[in-house]
Amino acid sequence: MVRYFARFAVAAVAATLWLLSPTEQSARAQADWINALRQGGYVIVFRHGATHQDQADTDPLNPKNVAQQRQLNEAGRAKAKEIGDAFRKLRIPVGQIQSSVFNRAVETGALMGLGDVTSTPDLAEGGLVVTPIENNRRAQALRKLAATVPPAGTNIVVVTHKPNILDAFGKDWFDVREGEASVFQPGGGGYKLIVRVPADEWSKLAQAVPN
Repeated sequence: MVRYFARFAVAAVAATLWLLSPTEQSARAQADWINALRQGGYVIVFRHGATHQDQADTDPLNPKNVAQQRQLNEAGRAKAKEIGDAFRKLRIPVGQIQSSVFNRAVETGALMGLGDVTSTPDLAEGGLVVTPIENNRRAQALRKLAATVPPAGTNIVVVTHKPNILDAFGKDWFDVREGEASVFQPGGGGYKLIVRVPADEWSKLAQAVPN
């Protein structure tokens, strides 16, 4: 189920969500934030789709060496396409898609089919292979992106990695799953978390929310 964080919600949604636990969510509450996304003005940060768990990045300092990276599995590819289809059915406008330079992130964004993907090292997974200074710089870059107001009537989609999300947004994201999205509302030089959406939820929302 979609998990709501009322303490971060925008005023239009907060009054509804404040009284709801995750098991008490209503179609009305879902419609509120979906309708907000339809108006644009949000940054949607995805962890890349499902990958082969028996693979590893064996040449992590050379992201052009795609053959030596952990790859999306077939379920991850199918889910990325499914999420893109749901965005179109829900009429959620996307003006920019930014991703890590690693192929599993680029491919996730491309398979959504919502526009051209721009990849950047700022969103690339680092971990032990880069300095703490560089990891901190990438976390700051992701926070800055979450605080960036999109062009009017559009949303920004970001595809990155669990370490980046955890470093940028804190320990509450320790359980962020492959394909999960975090929807942020930028403003006032910062950002507010509106909702976290598991990968499987988008198609359910597309079926449940009136178009």
